[in-house]
Amino acid sequence: MQSVARQVRCGTPVQFRITSSRIQWQCQRRAASSYNPLQWIQEKFAPKARKADPVEGKKRGEQEKQGQQSVFEAAVNHEKVGQPKTTSTEHPPTVVKKKATQHKYSTANFKISHRKLNMIGRQISGKPIDHAIVQMQFSEKRATSRIKSMLATAKLHATAYKNMDPSKLIVSEAWVTKGPKQLKRLEPRGRGKFGIRVHPDSRMHVILREGKTFEQLRKEQRERRLRRIVSAGLVREDVPLRNPARTWQW
Repeated sequence: MQSVARQVRCGTPVQFRITSSRIQWQCQRRAASSYNPLQWIQEKFAPKARKADPVEGKKRGEQEKQGQQSVFEAAVNHEKVGQPKTTSTEHPPTVVKKKATQHKYSTANFKISHRKLNMIGRQISGKPIDHAIVQMQFSEKRATSRIKSMLATAKLHATAYKNMDPSKLIVSEAWVTKGPKQLKRLEPRGRGKFGIRVHPDSRMHVILREGKTFEQLRKEQRERRLRRIVSAGLVREDVPLRNPARTWQW
């Protein structure tokens, strides 16, 4: 290094000796620093577009003419030939959803006796869905909060998924079933004996259908009552009176 610096100060040309082994060592060092095995795997196994081979295509054409194709290639060619050519101007066929006539929904199994839950089922059966929800909202029974949420969810699903009219939905059917597994525990009794205490669980099922609304039912009931009334007019009517007297009058 001192001789090189002395030659530079004196103005004499400097000659560097770079051997081939040194160049080879530097190239290997650079290659080792830039080598990444993960990148090599990605480049090696990356999916690439298959290039069309004219020789292979010609060979397949000859096999097709001679009838020496494999079963799979023959099936693919048959499907391509049988399919009609579709243009971009054609529109896909529209799918018309069939309107549902009913919607079934049920609660999960929860801890209550089927006899107690059956009384709630009789209370809401045959009523419009909104009227049944109001009945459950103001009831004092413990299970009515769960039944109210179930009825609201069933109404939402029937409206959103089955395109049913929410103003005409009624609780057409309501029934109760026992749970699959009822817990049984020992109950101590007198004189060293014991009994079996059953902890019941049950669930309620409902079916919603489109029927007459509460206003329509009230209007029909009023018309029925008006038809039973016979007016005392001047013209005699051959209709019996619908207001008979009591049997015992003392």
